[in-house]
Amino acid sequence: MNEKSHTPASFADTIREARHQHGWSQETLAEQAGVSRPTIARVEAGNDISTATLAKIAEALGLTFKMESI
Repeated sequence: MNEKSHTPASFADTIREARHQHGWSQETLAEQAGVSRPTIARVEAGNDISTATLAKIAEALGLTFKMESI
């Protein structure tokens, strides 16, 4: 499967803000999303991640996004 990887800074900021609004640590978000804590750190640093991973994190936070905006 050829999956696009991308995490613009605006997504990183949105993820971080939403995590803080939930009062969650990176570890808690990782557990809720089914990913590792280092993955959350990479996302919040603005590094590229797969859209599947981004979708897991967004779902855990109750966020939605349009695929064409990624």
